[in-house]
Amino acid sequence: MTFVSPTKGRLNLDQVFKDMTDYISEYPGSRFKLIIGTDSQLREEICYVTAVIILREGKGGRFYYNKEREKTKLSLKQRIFYETSKSLSVAAKMAEKLADNGWADLDIEIHLDVGEQGRTKEIIREVVGMVNGSGFDARIKPDSYGASKVADKFTK
Repeated sequence: MTFVSPTKGRLNLDQVFKDMTDYISEYPGSRFKLIIGTDSQLREEICYVTAVIILREGKGGRFYYNKEREKTKLSLKQRIFYETSKSLSVAAKMAEKLADNGWADLDIEIHLDVGEQGRTKEIIREVVGMVNGSGFDARIKPDSYGASKVADKFTK
């Protein structure tokens, strides 16, 4: 899985992890949060973007994104479940790397592209349950900027 950093270019997951932990190490005593969110855009094919954001609370942060295109036609509900599973897959890999390297206490949030308004409101409980059942915190709109702002920007 290849990610793009706006400042560092193309990175694999190990390089993303190293860049994140180097960033955290630059600011001892600061609070950080790892945010992972996926969004999709349907055109002739579906464009999925998964964003990984390391947020230095109150001070900004860094982000990386992975973009994939698929020709498979899915319903909106299926796409939202697939977005959630993509985020959970990346989060699980990151959580394992964090635990193996002494960063197990870093908060990890999964930002979901669902909200109380619009067509996705019927599946909020299900996707939030998927995330919570996997051991991560879930955020929905309007608090899910990792998916609805960062990832969304790169689906266009």
